[in-house]
Amino acid sequence: MSFRVAVAASGSGSNLGALLDAFPPRSGSPVEVALVLSNRREAGALARARAAGVPLHLLADPDSADEWITALRAVSADLLVLAGYLKLVPAGVVAAYSGRVINIHPALLPDFGGAGMYGLRVHRAVLESGVRRSGASVHLVDEAYDRGAVLARAYVPIEEGDTPELLATRVLAAEHRLLPAVVAAAARAGRPVPLDDNTVAEMTS
Repeated sequence: MSFRVAVAASGSGSNLGALLDAFPPRSGSPVEVALVLSNRREAGALARARAAGVPLHLLADPDSADEWITALRAVSADLLVLAGYLKLVPAGVVAAYSGRVINIHPALLPDFGGAGMYGLRVHRAVLESGVRRSGASVHLVDEAYDRGAVLARAYVPIEEGDTPELLATRVLAAEHRLLPAVVAAAARAGRPVPLDDNTVAEMTS
């Protein structure tokens, strides 16, 4: 039986695309993207879901835990992945799926996280801090933005002359490698599990 994943996204759905590339629908993959949810009718992620034949759910009330849980249970979701979903998931969903909700963040947590830290704001903050590297983080989701335990990181060096836009492009490429690796590991274990840097490097090389 496949490990069934629901993906929530607010934007273009590029990380959803990475998951669909890694685990193609109807391919016999051990991971199945069983549902795509969004709070935005115009989200590109919904178009990606339609093109791949994946069921989708446009949230009528993104703050309703009951709506989320009904949609997730309807597809027997084993894991909820937040892939560019820009609102807090209702606390009732986090409780009902405790330890089974993960998020990908475009910086190295626990630094550079929290409310409002998304898009170019994150990469601008990274560059202004003077750190030598950035990257992507996958973490468990709790009731606050970007606070849950970090499961895995992928690193991206800061280069001379970097702009937020240039850094964003390289970090996004790292996200596209990291997220499928974390989901594949979760499928093998039956739940999200931490991955050390060496394991991430092996799985994403």
